[in-house]
Amino acid sequence: MNEITRPRREGPAVPESPSAPPQQRRAEMRVRPTAPILPPSNIQGNALLVVISIMAFLACLTLGAVSMVRATASSWESQISREITIQIKPDDGLDMDATLVKARDLALTFVGTRQGTIMDDAATARLLEPWLGAGLDLKELPVPRLVIITIDENNPPDFAAMRDLLRTEVPQAFLDDHRTWVDRLVSMARTTVLIGTGILILVFTAMILTVIFATRGALSGNRHIVEVLHFVGAESSFVATEFQKHFLKISLKGSAAGGILAALLFATASLWQSNSLATPESDQATALFGTFTIGFSGYLGILATMIVIALLTTLTARFTVMRTIDEIDLIRSDPARSDGLPSS
Repeated sequence: MNEITRPRREGPAVPESPSAPPQQRRAEMRVRPTAPILPPSNIQGNALLVVISIMAFLACLTLGAVSMVRATASSWESQISREITIQIKPDDGLDMDATLVKARDLALTFVGTRQGTIMDDAATARLLEPWLGAGLDLKELPVPRLVIITIDENNPPDFAAMRDLLRTEVPQAFLDDHRTWVDRLVSMARTTVLIGTGILILVFTAMILTVIFATRGALSGNRHIVEVLHFVGAESSFVATEFQKHFLKISLKGSAAGGILAALLFATASLWQSNSLATPESDQATALFGTFTIGFSGYLGILATMIVIALLTTLTARFTVMRTIDEIDLIRSDPARSDGLPSS
């Protein structure tokens, strides 16, 4: 037994002095490096690598989509918040041009307004063209005319006072401050973030469960090695560190593959959208999803997701090994359970 467990010396033999301290005797010997407990590559490891890659891809894809929707909603909200609209309804005997000028001048008297623009007949016809077709004669249709007022976002005017003044001076005027649309955009952005967070939680939960099963499978296949190491004095932390290194390598490869694939997908979609501007396909995609650019913060979030996946995988493997070794110790400490008999 001593010949098996004694470390082999490499190189010429060095006589040991019985009176030499233990530190000196250990320094005189060089221990041959041991092989890892787990093989560097097997079927289970390759399957786990594929699963982690898929989970990382889904997580990064969800994170990028949430960032994209939030950026688009924020852009829309900023554009809507910078302008208010005054609608002038046509009426019998109403001088529309004079009424538009009067409504614009009344709105610009309030603090917080910057500029007023009256939409002419051509601009109004272009707005209605998708629904009513080209060649419209607005004088024959009771179509409201619009006045667009640019406001200061940091110091907006008093909309209630402006609405009351317009109702008094111009009864045909209706002020739309777009608060309803802004509230809907904020609600949509919050809902999207909640849905994305829920999907990320589900993905991480599935990945943790997969790592637990894979770790227990690896322990089951190498249980005799773990028991022997633990029996001869190897601490639980040593065995857990060996498994931790193995699963860390797998998680780094898998998370890197999934994250890079997701980043390439967003980069390719953004490049396609920028090279196909003013085309029906690009316009429809932009109208439905906004721009596919996730920006530097989005790519930084993908990198952070890759790191989180690697850390979760490593910590899960370590805790699973520690708990399994504790179960082995519990079985060995209970003679009835070790003999296959029910404990009292």
